[in-house]
Amino acid sequence: MSLTRHDLTALYEEPLEAFRLWMINAGYTSYTKKNYMGDVSHFLRTIEGKPVEQVTKLQVLAFLAQVKSSGVSDATRNRKHCAITSFYRALNDLEITTVNPAAGVKKSKTETNRAPVYLEPNQVQQFLSRADGKYRNRNLAVLMLMSYAGLRVGEVHRLNMADYHAERHTIEVLGKGRKWRTIPLPLAVSNQLQLALQERLTPWRAGEDAFFISQKGRRLSIRNIQYIAEQAFDSLQREEGRMRAGRGRSYSCHKLRHSFATLLLRSGADIRTVQEMLGHASIQTTTVYTHVSDKQKEEAIQRLQPYILEEDVDILNSNET
Repeated sequence: MSLTRHDLTALYEEPLEAFRLWMINAGYTSYTKKNYMGDVSHFLRTIEGKPVEQVTKLQVLAFLAQVKSSGVSDATRNRKHCAITSFYRALNDLEITTVNPAAGVKKSKTETNRAPVYLEPNQVQQFLSRADGKYRNRNLAVLMLMSYAGLRVGEVHRLNMADYHAERHTIEVLGKGRKWRTIPLPLAVSNQLQLALQERLTPWRAGEDAFFISQKGRRLSIRNIQYIAEQAFDSLQREEGRMRAGRGRSYSCHKLRHSFATLLLRSGADIRTVQEMLGHASIQTTTVYTHVSDKQKEEAIQRLQPYILEEDVDILNSNET
């Protein structure tokens, strides 16, 4: 039986509405809410009208296996898993059910040893120089927050005027898990925020505190932020053909965050500081940024050279013959 949207609403109206309200109360971003509602609706269609409290772990596993076999990435499969887990957590909290059949299902293993794609410092500067348009100062401020403060797209979207402290050159950022962190800003970034603030558009709704306002007078959406970055990347790629350091791989807003983390480590910041700046709950997540460049490897070998005695080289040569 294939459930239509009308069937789905009729059968699962209460749990879906409960999940929607639960996510609003928990402070999920609109982007996450949209994805999770879509993922859960997809799952509910596969259980063919079965009450949510009667769903088994096997059914969740079967759904995720089907999703994986359709060709999606492990990350997408794991997102759907998280959505179902959160759905049942919401139903548990609201005392609609007492079970969570997704809780014991393991996540798919994703690549953990692959260095993240990032831009070199000169590429970041070239990228930022492509910020353009009628609202250039606003757009440049958005891009600089991701490039030189490591903000996620959703964090830029949520930034309010009250979160920026011009006199201290800091911002308060609401990250994942509803956790706040304070980020000191480079002077150039703080100055750009001041320019953006001076040209801030008037919101259509009184009391709107969003730092970045769209031309429609609303909080700048996640999609608009992504579009601003895409336009700058497209401009840079048209001029250069393709970005050499990228080796043909695509860039996105999150790659700016990778670039920020890489630059911090190269500048001598310890990994614990980088963890705090990025807002990672676990330091294990931050260790992916401890990759080193070929140049750094060559420099390390050069520093080792004075400690290699000539007789050691003779021994190595004699062994080879």
